[in-house]
Amino acid sequence: MKKNMGNLDRGVRIVIAIVVGILYFTGVISGTAAFILLVISVILIATSFISFCHIYLPFGITTRRKNTE
Repeated sequence: MKKNMGNLDRGVRIVIAIVVGILYFTGVISGTAAFILLVISVILIATSFISFCHIYLPFGITTRRKNTE
């Protein structure tokens, strides 16, 4: 797997996942919507840690900076 996520993309995903977690644990969201959002949050965190998004792959998208070396 070639990394295709930049630092900003990773940071935004982690912030979104944290916000969803806070909303869940404070009781703002509940039920089926909460479960779906928590699953999406876990996926966002996992893709952030491995710096690879499977959805970007078929479209050839990358948010990672190109090396100028």
